[in-house]
Amino acid sequence: MKVAVLLLSCVVGLNAQAAVPVAYDCPPSDIEQFGLNCSEHEPCQVLLELTSADAAGNRILVTGNLHTREATLYSLLLASDDGGLTWQEPAARLRNAALEQIEFWDPQTGWISGESIDPLARNPFLLLTVDGGRTWRQKLLLEDEKFGTIAQFHFDSKSSGELILDTGQGKRVRQELYSSMTGGESWELKEVSNKPLRLKGVRAPNQTRWRVRADAPHGAYVLERGGGRNWESVASFPIHVADCH
Repeated sequence: MKVAVLLLSCVVGLNAQAAVPVAYDCPPSDIEQFGLNCSEHEPCQVLLELTSADAAGNRILVTGNLHTREATLYSLLLASDDGGLTWQEPAARLRNAALEQIEFWDPQTGWISGESIDPLARNPFLLLTVDGGRTWRQKLLLEDEKFGTIAQFHFDSKSSGELILDTGQGKRVRQELYSSMTGGESWELKEVSNKPLRLKGVRAPNQTRWRVRADAPHGAYVLERGGGRNWESVASFPIHVADCH
């Protein structure tokens, strides 16, 4: 399992913080399997995208993916147990996949949504943990292939939860409501709608203590802790990961 390397730096315009480059070594097998057209004169830039952050006890978690301008390469889950000083990857990277929303019911029980992207979003899934995010297990929403992304999900207990699957394309709205009484192990279709659906109990962005935001001038994503107008920078992650030749 690859571990992100810690590099302490002071970035202009930001507080002194941990700048955490994510490793990717451009194996030839990936360049071939992803169909990347890379050369010495025009290398393929591998970029980082971070989507969500949350904490379970003292463990901070950040989700996202690695991608080029043409393809999604791997999902990415980063975790820190020391306030953002050092980071590791508690779940293996999934090929052609992206991780998105995080929710914990208690310090031990949590879920992360994701999907495969090849090139359309399909086969939505959840990652499940029962040990505070130290280990994760993937569970597909459905056994059969399904196109779409998980727009929202929410659990109101360890076992009871709902999610909305967005299967629309372009301007067409089509959403499906599913429920689970097994902690995300299995799901039952409850409703299909051509209008946007919304779950009760889902936290708004301003209700969370953690967030990630793109800091384009410095070419990084910034992990912040706080709320309202008071946010403290904890770590930064360079967007440019590697150049594949």
